[in-house]
Amino acid sequence: MSMLTHGFERPFDWAERPARISKAHKARLERITLRVLAVLSMGSVLTALIALRTAIHLWHLHA
Repeated sequence: MSMLTHGFERPFDWAERPARISKAHKARLERITLRVLAVLSMGSVLTALIALRTAIHLWHLHA
């Protein structure tokens, strides 16, 4: 059996099983995930602003 196709012949019974985590726990995980996503987004925006400011500074320095 190929490593690439291993597991594809198994039935998708996991889709019909009920969730094992409670709704409160799932909501908490969603909140944490959204906060982490927001922090990562702010970090990438901050990095882009620093790079832009550095590029403008170097452009004015060489002009």
